[in-house]
Amino acid sequence: MDWTAFALSLKLAVWTCVLLIPASLVLARWLAWSNARCKPIAEALLMLPLVLPPTVLGYYLLVGLAPTTLTGALVGAIAGRPLVFTFPGILLASLIVNLPFAVQPMQRAFEAVEPHLREAAWVSGLTRLETFRRVELPLAWPGVVSALALVFAHTLGEFGVILMVGGSIPGETQTLSIAIYDRMQAFRNGEAAAMAAALLAFSFLAIAVVHLAARRGRLVRSEHGHGDGVRR
Repeated sequence: MDWTAFALSLKLAVWTCVLLIPASLVLARWLAWSNARCKPIAEALLMLPLVLPPTVLGYYLLVGLAPTTLTGALVGAIAGRPLVFTFPGILLASLIVNLPFAVQPMQRAFEAVEPHLREAAWVSGLTRLETFRRVELPLAWPGVVSALALVFAHTLGEFGVILMVGGSIPGETQTLSIAIYDRMQAFRNGEAAAMAAALLAFSFLAIAVVHLAARRGRLVRSEHGHGDGVRR
């Protein structure tokens, strides 16, 4: 086991979740209930990381973050250094490629919240923020848990985009999936097998969490289906 690569993968996954989940929560809620004309365009853009080959997305990120481009120079000036082949660079790439995995489960969870529950909360005197905190978020919480599990697991296993943007620099950009690839290239199959087994276990746990969260969400919605869910 390459513990340096494993620790770097965990670090990348944690930071991706910490930065992405709160922002995705706001976006998911807007997509769930908005009737804005730009909503289909926003949803189409959100789906791009799912349908584009990772190498294509990685190529555009690599070109866009290059110091010779306007966007790359601007981002580099803000960050204080060029982002390509650095940990902040692969973190930015991870945030972009994981966006649909974060938004979609939460969007579906918010869409499943009955409108009359929100209306009952408003009639009861709750503000929109209080309604979100006391009514919407508890009901959509299984979607948040699912998003967290999916983003964490997908970040650990992401390969193409990370390799394109960060390369394979030990301790800086060489994540566990890239380390597996390097070991296979060097015919060190035993080490590759051990690391692949670790990723398999994490992926299995993430899928289990998603299914448990979905089951919990159905139970919660079933309980609230017999009433308006808000004490008047």
